[in-house]
Parts: sequence; C-alpha cells; structure tokens
Amino acid sequence: MTKPTLSIVVVSYNTAETTRTCLVSIQKSLAATTIAYEIIVVDNNSQDETKAGLKKISASFPQLQIIVNTENVGFGKANNQGASRAKGEYLLFLNSDTEVLNDAITKIFTYYRQHQTAIHFLGGRLLNPDRTPQPSCGPFYTLPVVFGALFLKGDYWGLTRSSPSRARTVDWVSGACLLTKKEYFETLSGFDEGIFMYMEEIDLLYRAKKINLKTAFYPDARFIHIGFASSGQKTYPVIQVYRGFLYFYHKHYGRFSLFVLKSMLQLKAVLAIIVGKIRRNAYLTKTYEQSYEIVALDR
Repeated sequence: MTKPTLSIVVVSYNTAETTRTCLVSIQKSLAATTIAYEIIVVDNNSQDETKAGLKKISASFPQLQIIVNTENVGFGKANNQGASRAKGEYLLFLNSDTEVLNDAITKIFTYYRQHQTAIHFLGGRLLNPDRTPQPSCGPFYTLPVVFGALFLKGDYWGLTRSSPSRARTVDWVSGACLLTKKEYFETLSGFDEGIFMYMEEIDLLYRAKKINLKTAFYPDARFIHIGFASSGQKTYPVIQVYRGFLYFYHKHYGRFSLFVLKSMLQLKAVLAIIVGKIRRNAYLTKTYEQSYEIVALDR
C-alpha cells in the first residue's frame, strides 16, 4: 500500500449509524481522487453497535484502521491517539457525525496545499441536516464575546460564531472539520487532554496563534454536521461548554478575567433557571442548576 499523504481521523462514541454514514461519504468523496489517504477511526468504548459496525464495514475499506479504547478517554485524547498513528503528512479531523458532500475533501485539501505557506489550520463549511449554514468559526472567547454568546444571541448577529460565504482568516474553526499538517499539530502537542469534550479546538488554535500559526475558513468545501450526536441530550453539552470555558480561562487568562467569566456564567444560569421554573421546563431548570453548581464549585 502506498504511503498516505492524508490521514483522516474520526472519533466515534455510540454513533453507529452516523459513523457508518461518515465513512461511506469519505469513501464516496475520494472515489476518483489521486490523493493517497488512510482513515483512522478511534472508538471510545462505544456501548451501542458502533464497534460491531466498524468491524463489519472494514472489509470494504482497505484504507481503514480501527483503534478501540477500553474506556471513553475523551474527544481530544482520542484524536491525539489517531494522529499519533497517522502516517500522512497532513491530518484531517472529522467528527463521526459529519457527512462529506461531493468532493469536499479534495477541495479543502487542494486549497490548503495551495495556501499552506500562509495558512496552517483550515476548516470547511458545516451545514445543518437541512443544508442551512451552521455557525462554525469565530473570534476567540474574550469576555465581550462570552457576554455576546450568553446574553445577546451572538450567533444570530455574527458576534460569536458565523459561517462566512468567502474564504477568510479567523481565530478558530470547528473541530468537526479541521485540516492541518501533522508537524504543526505535533508542535502544539495536539489537543489538550485536560479538556474532555468541547472547546478543545479553540484551545488548540489559541495556542497556534500565539506562535504565529494562522487559521482560515474555506466555505467551498461543505460537510453536513449533525451535532451532539453522541451526547444523547442537550444537558451534557451545555455542562461541558461551561467546564470548557472555566478550563480555558484558568489556563489562558488572569484572576480578574476568570472572576468576571464566573459571574457571567452564574448570571446566565440563574436567569435560565428562573425562566425554566416559570415555564415549568424541567430540562432548562435541571441543566442550569447543574451548570451553576459547576461554577460554584470551581476553584
């Protein structure tokens, strides 16, 4: 087998059907490609049919390698495992709940290679299942940006996350579709394994910017992204986002900024709890009671 140029890393966890769809779409997208590639799937000890499905589909995927963990080690650590196994010069991280549209992988790879002296990390355009744009890049979460996200519907106004119609440099792109050179990823020691899930790509690209590695968004390569596919329900991702904010600020900001962040997170939680109780919305109340507690216990 020819040594791969591109290594595609996919992390799965209880996503049997979406993982299969993702892999089939990768194979279809690259059916006519001249790019030598491999696919590395890292399964985080799925308890559904994912592992059996991977074993079954592997017979028709000569480029596929499968790593099966005995526990859920988290999204970042599992991606690091896949990257360490990769033989390609380039790494493409794809979420297991993505579906590649048409020749999107070839497009994003070609664009990256054409601009790799100026761009070091590149994200494609993510779409919701109904093909509407999914906000998937944005500015780093400074305090004003966090305020916009929590209280001003920042995504709606393009203050926090957006989906530009033209290629452009940005602070960060979604880790659901992230292309880079393996050497850059290794220079940064990969994803911070202290982040279990959510915010790991923002931390990675924040560290990248500190050493003058640039990130860009490329809208002509399109991928459907379901989102929250392995979370089961929305309480878990909200809690992980809260934890991600706290971890990020502990790591990169001073005590005053951390204090302001905590105040905003708790205010958001209190307001959501009040609304939840007025509307008798058990999900909202439970989610933000747990989120408030996370901030209160943070030291």
